[in-house]
Amino acid sequence: MSNKFDRRQFLGTTAVTTAGLTVAGKLAQASTAANRKVVVGVMWAQRGRSLANTFSKTKDVVVKYICDVDEQRANNGANFLNKSEGNKTIPIFDFQKILDDKEVDALVCAAPYHWHGPATILGCSAGKHVYVEKPCSHNPAEGEMMIAAARKNKRCVQMGTQRRSAPAHIEAIQKIRDGVIGRVYSARSFYSASRGPIGTGKPAEVPKNLNYDLWQGPAPRKPYIDNLVHYNWHWRWHWGNGELGNNGVHSLDLCRWGLGVEYPERVVSSGDRYRFDDDQETPDTHVVAFEFGDIGQITWQALSCNRHHFPFAIFFGEKGTLEMTNAGYIIYDHRDKKIGEGNGSQGQPEHIQNFVDAIRSDDPTSLNQEIESGHKSTLLCHLGNIAQRTGKTITCDPKNGHILDNPEAMEKYWKREYEKGWEPKV
Repeated sequence: MSNKFDRRQFLGTTAVTTAGLTVAGKLAQASTAANRKVVVGVMWAQRGRSLANTFSKTKDVVVKYICDVDEQRANNGANFLNKSEGNKTIPIFDFQKILDDKEVDALVCAAPYHWHGPATILGCSAGKHVYVEKPCSHNPAEGEMMIAAARKNKRCVQMGTQRRSAPAHIEAIQKIRDGVIGRVYSARSFYSASRGPIGTGKPAEVPKNLNYDLWQGPAPRKPYIDNLVHYNWHWRWHWGNGELGNNGVHSLDLCRWGLGVEYPERVVSSGDRYRFDDDQETPDTHVVAFEFGDIGQITWQALSCNRHHFPFAIFFGEKGTLEMTNAGYIIYDHRDKKIGEGNGSQGQPEHIQNFVDAIRSDDPTSLNQEIESGHKSTLLCHLGNIAQRTGKTITCDPKNGHILDNPEAMEKYWKREYEKGWEPKV
C-alpha cells in the first residue's frame, strides 16, 4: 500500500484538521467568555443598594464601587455589601471614577430620573455597558439619544423593568401569543399606594454629607429645600416623572409587551392632585388611555394616596382574560372561570443575569429589555404626562411616537434645558 498523499488529499486533510482546531478554539474562547469576571460600579445607593446586592450574588460579578453624592449612604451601602464574605466594594462620591476605571465593564445607574439619560450616554461614551433603572429617561429626547449612544458605541444597555426576565411573566406572554384568550384587544394596568403629604419645603443649608451640586448634575440649578432629597423629587417635574414614570412604567411595559405594540396613535389623560395641598406637582389620581389604531387600547389607573388593591395588569381577549399579578398570572375563560395560573418572582436576579450574559457574549440583541424597547415603554409615561400637563389629547406618529399637530408640546415637553456644561451629547 502506498504511503503517498496527493496534493488534493493533503489539502483536504489539512482543512479538516484546521477546521477542527478552529472550532475547538472558538469553543474554548466562548467558554472563557461565558465565565469571565464582570466588574460593575453602582451609581446611587437607594434603589442601587438592592441592585448592587443582586449583582454581588451573581456568579463571577464584582461590585467594585458603590457611589452616592451622600457620603453617609455610600459608606452604608459599601458596609452592607462587604458584610458578605469576599466583597470589597469601595464607597465613592463621584461616579466619574466609575467611568475612568478601565477595569469596570458596566455602569449601573439607579440615580434620580434626571440623571438616567445623561449618565447612560456618558457611560456608553466611556466604553461601559449600562444597566439603567426605569424610567430610562427624564424626557423623550433623552431616550432617543440613549439609543443612539448604545448603537454608536456598541454597548449593551438594559432598562430595569425586571419583569421582562421573570419566568412566570415570560410564560404568561407566551400563552397570550399562543392564543389562550384569543385575540387580545385591550390591556389595563394599575397602581395604588398610601403616600402621605410632603409639606412645603423651606430653604435650608445643604447637609455636610451631601454634594447637592452633583446631585443636581445635568438639571438646571434650584436652591436647596428641606423636603426634596432623597425621595420627594419624584413628585416635582424638574427632576421626576410622577407616579406614571415611577411605577406606571412597569405595568405599562407588560401591557405593551402583551399587545405587541410599539408607539400609540392617540393619548388622553385625566386626573390631578386631589388628596393633599403640598409641594407635589404630579397627579396623585391619574387615568391615561393609549390607543394603537385597530390593534387596541392600553389604559393606566393610579391612586397614589389610597392603597385599594388592584391587579397589576389585565389583558382582555375574545376568548377570555389573563390577569397579571406582581409575580405571576391567572387565566379566565370567556365565562370568567379560572382555568390556569402561574407563580414566580418579579425577576430581578434573572434580569441582571441576562444583562451580564449579554456583556459576556457581546450581544446587545440578547437583552430582554434593550434600550430601544425600554424607550418605547418609557415614552408611554412621557406622553401620558404631556397629555396631562397640556390638558389636550395628544396625537402621535405611530412610526416614532413624536407628537403631531402640537409644536408647542414638542418644543416644551419633548426635551428639556440642561445646566450649562452638562448637555448630553452622542
